[in-house]
Amino acid sequence: MEPKQTNLPPYLRAENNGFVLSVKVQPRASANSIETPVGNELRIKIAAPPVDSAANEALIRFLSEKLDIPRNRIELLLGKTSRHKQIKIYGVSAEQILPRLTPNT
Repeated sequence: MEPKQTNLPPYLRAENNGFVLSVKVQPRASANSIETPVGNELRIKIAAPPVDSAANEALIRFLSEKLDIPRNRIELLLGKTSRHKQIKIYGVSAEQILPRLTPNT
């Protein structure tokens, strides 16, 4: 069963079993935060440096806390060594995650 695609922002795409989130990560930020979208990507600032996957791990941990879902429901699909990433979020509805992806500003 395909998730509903009602009024999804350009950085979120419905797929089987969940959604794909397109993000642009800014590592070495002063704090972890969700920022305003840029184009088709959601900007996320992560305090960890982009060394030995530290920023990727911090991003998944931050999204897990922000979305209030277990880390094993979040998978990095593309962009392991890039600032531009695609993340699969499993077993959630748009109603569950959209309010939690709002910018901190």
